[in-house]
Amino acid sequence: MSNEKNYSPINGYLMILVILILLMGGVALLRIYLGIFLIILGVLCLAGFVLVNPNGSRVLLLFGKYVGTIKKNVFFWVNPFFTKKKISLRASNFDSERLKVNDKLGNPVMISTILVWRVTDTYKAAFEVDDYQNFVRVQTDAAVRKLASMYPYDNFADEGLDEDITLRSSVNEVSEALETEVQERLAMAGIEVLEARIGYLAYAQEIANAMLKRQQATAIVAARHKIVEGAVSMVEMALHELSKKELVTLDEERKAAMVSNLMVVLCSDKDASPIVNAGTLNH
Repeated sequence: MSNEKNYSPINGYLMILVILILLMGGVALLRIYLGIFLIILGVLCLAGFVLVNPNGSRVLLLFGKYVGTIKKNVFFWVNPFFTKKKISLRASNFDSERLKVNDKLGNPVMISTILVWRVTDTYKAAFEVDDYQNFVRVQTDAAVRKLASMYPYDNFADEGLDEDITLRSSVNEVSEALETEVQERLAMAGIEVLEARIGYLAYAQEIANAMLKRQQATAIVAARHKIVEGAVSMVEMALHELSKKELVTLDEERKAAMVSNLMVVLCSDKDASPIVNAGTLNH
């Protein structure tokens, strides 16, 4: 539970007038002790002025005891003996360093995250953790390491892996999981996570070339599968049309030869060189 308390300070412009009166009265009564006291009191009160900018705050302490937090902006005056700690309530960006971690399959990957956060509870940010900005950096790195170990970099059919979520292709799902993980870690510091997403993702240098070849091989196999599937359909259609229109009568041996030739032409990765047959069907 948050222990943050709102503190209502005195208007600073009003206190300027009061301090001027004290100083002027002290000068007028300088010959007696009361005048000296008024001057000392006026000078001491000058230390109580505090300026709070928009989306800023000041945490107030009195000899180590938490008094409250000023979140209203403009010009105020507080007890001059208060210690005033400044904490920004603005949204902040954090772009983590590229970390080398292992994905779910144990493959080393390089990953970094972009985090947008802000302080919502000044008491927790000031007193629950030692340095809330450093706390954000460390806990974000820890969350990224955990997230990377939960998902594979990519799906590979030859490993029998059928994951719906991968680091490379499931950007929205991974970002949501990362945001939830980071928010749970930063809640104790009174910090709200506005956005968390993967900023950089790649295989580590030592396996990058091998994985690139693997991806290319997977793409080639998938393309070949489509080519063969289309070629079979075209050969079937050609035989059906020849039979339907009775342009030529082919026995099983000739059909097999025609199918073989068509499959070579349609599935080859190079252009076929045609040979014109000027004789009969048997030559």
